[in-house]
Amino acid sequence: MPPVEDHPLRYKLSNELHARPFPALDAPCVAACLAIKEPRNAAGRDRSRDRAHLISLLDRYGAQHPKEDATHWFGAIGRHQLKWEQHTEFVTYTVFADGATERAFDPEIFEVFPDAWLREAPGARITSVLIRVEERPADDDVVRRRLDAWFVPESLAMSEVFDGSALIASDFRIDTAGHMRMSVFTDPGIGERRVGRIVQRLCEIEIYKAMSMLGLWRVREMSGTLGRLDRDLTRLMDDMTGDVTRPEATLKALLGVSAELETILAQTSFRFGATRAYEALVNQRIAVLRETRFEGRQTFGEFMMRRFDPSMRTVVATRERLTQMSERALRAGDLLRTRVDVERSAQNQALLESMDRRADLQLRLQRTVEGLSVVAISYYALNLASYMAYPVMEAIGLSKPMGTAILTPIVIAVVWFAVRRIREAID
Repeated sequence: MPPVEDHPLRYKLSNELHARPFPALDAPCVAACLAIKEPRNAAGRDRSRDRAHLISLLDRYGAQHPKEDATHWFGAIGRHQLKWEQHTEFVTYTVFADGATERAFDPEIFEVFPDAWLREAPGARITSVLIRVEERPADDDVVRRRLDAWFVPESLAMSEVFDGSALIASDFRIDTAGHMRMSVFTDPGIGERRVGRIVQRLCEIEIYKAMSMLGLWRVREMSGTLGRLDRDLTRLMDDMTGDVTRPEATLKALLGVSAELETILAQTSFRFGATRAYEALVNQRIAVLRETRFEGRQTFGEFMMRRFDPSMRTVVATRERLTQMSERALRAGDLLRTRVDVERSAQNQALLESMDRRADLQLRLQRTVEGLSVVAISYYALNLASYMAYPVMEAIGLSKPMGTAILTPIVIAVVWFAVRRIREAID
């Protein structure tokens, strides 16, 4: 290989693909996942607080710290294994422990997180999951009895995954301890990596489902505002179909509605986009499990189709409604602005016609005044010319009246010609 300079991010980008391996788990075992999210502006949070919170937990167990810019960490804390991951909006702590207690879904595993440490969390719990992994009994009746005792039958979803090598089940309900519960029954001989992938996928399904539902809650919060804006927009558009007495006021109201809609779009664009991404992740994580029906029970995919997909369709419908309302407001504003411009053009045309008429009248008046000016100037000029011509008149024997009569047309002609030349020069 000839020497060539590597891109400064080449190795980081390549290592990122292998940075978050699946855990290796043997049945029986238990896992507990905790997802923490700041209630406001989670994507723009101070991520150093996430790392400081992790280090605070690691110091309690004397564990090694992560790298300075690490977004994930996996290692031992006491007799448990901890996997920490930092995401765009949240951080997750997943604890794995060997063995399973007689009491199903014993929240004792969450005691790895001290109460004082939990109170210092930089955010709030968005979800937490308890996962119990055990070997599958030879008699499926035992499995059915356990699941009926652990979960609510009405909501229970269960299926065989990974070509029947494991059975998963959950009712997606929060128990009295505040955790979501999921169960995994594995066949003998299943690989520990496959068990780890199943547990990891179950955690991701619950976390991404919880994050997706934030979009539905945001839609419900803004439904009243959208209803009000829709009524205002419809009323303003109805007013436009008739004679608008005050188009400027209507246009101002339309621009106000449009501005409010654009503000809502800007405030919700991230949440709507994140909801769409999280929904895709939920469906993708379920798809990779390769579910097959178990004794006619609903699968995870069917549960999501019946309970989860309608919520996501509501979010999509609201996003489309908001976009359409914004476009309607913009189109209505353009139409009203066009109408106002046309009316102003008509007013300007009428004003120009009025100005033309006034200019014509002024011209006529000017010509009238010009005629009178010729008469007045001629009168005074004739008097002056007469005084100058009297000696000549006496010398040639003309009387004053006769000389004045002869001078009058000459003076008037000279004055008229002079005034005309002056006007032409000015024009």
